[in-house]
Amino acid sequence: MKFRVELYETRTGGCPVRNFPDKLKASDPDDFVAVVAGLAKLRTRKYHREPLCKALGNGLFELRHNTRVLWFFVKNSRIVAVHGIRSKGRAIPARDIGTATDRMRDWRKRNKQ
Repeated sequence: MKFRVELYETRTGGCPVRNFPDKLKASDPDDFVAVVAGLAKLRTRKYHREPLCKALGNGLFELRHNTRVLWFFVKNSRIVAVHGIRSKGRAIPARDIGTATDRMRDWRKRNKQ
């Protein structure tokens, strides 16, 4: 089964998840390549578990590398990436989980899911 990976867009059409790797491209090309490759791997179910991904709770998951992308599943084999951070530590800061959770709620509210 193949999944479609979508990037969260704000009500005004901004795309913070797209902007995140664009900034990485200039500052850390290796992490940029890893994020793009990781997002591509999310299309395949076998990569939805450790070591590449980890469940964070409340429906959120993380794509794991020095750079993290937080995402969630939606109907019809879709994944929505909602937040990206630089995190070389083990734990994701609570404010980043809060940002991802708010975006997930916003997406679900606007898309009736």
